[in-house]
Amino acid sequence: MLNHLAWDSVELEVMNPLLSRQCIHTADVTFARVLLKKGCVVPEHHHVASQISYTVSGSLTFYLDGKQITVHPGEVLTIPPNMPHKAVAEEDTVEFDIFTPPRYDWINKDDAYLRK
Repeated sequence: MLNHLAWDSVELEVMNPLLSRQCIHTADVTFARVLLKKGCVVPEHHHVASQISYTVSGSLTFYLDGKQITVHPGEVLTIPPNMPHKAVAEEDTVEFDIFTPPRYDWINKDDAYLRK
């Protein structure tokens, strides 16, 4: 299905006081704009989707595979399927995430770990 969208037209879903997101889902991909306030912690989790995270502004520290990696504006982090990871916003941060296959847990609102 062909779509032409502006982010302003995509619903802003407030997950908790420090985390909001906007998602566009297709049959093959989830594309998300994620807004994290300083101090936001995305608890450790894993998913079957491959993930590509691109930081637009701010900085986000990921904890995965025994490493701590801080991603700054203009940088990309790829996360393989089923790899446990968590993230902490070091400052107010905007990032884009791409997932394949789509994040069905997000589509079905089965992501309670983000809604705390």
